[in-house]
Amino acid sequence: MLDQTTIVLLLYVILAGTYLLVVPLALYFYLKNRWYVASSFERAFMYFLVFFFFPGMFALAPFLNFRPKRREIEA
Repeated sequence: MLDQTTIVLLLYVILAGTYLLVVPLALYFYLKNRWYVASSFERAFMYFLVFFFFPGMFALAPFLNFRPKRREIEA
């Protein structure tokens, strides 16, 4: 079976992956959907979450693009 060291190492990898990848990715999509309709308390909570998960947000930032789509203006 698995010895104790392997279990602890696996637990650290799972927790680090959750902290650096899973939660920040979910937070990005949450912010994208709620940014313009959030109340002041919710916005303060969003700022806290961005600060708390900053390393993961910073790691994922180069790969995500949430800029608005280009408008088509008919002339």
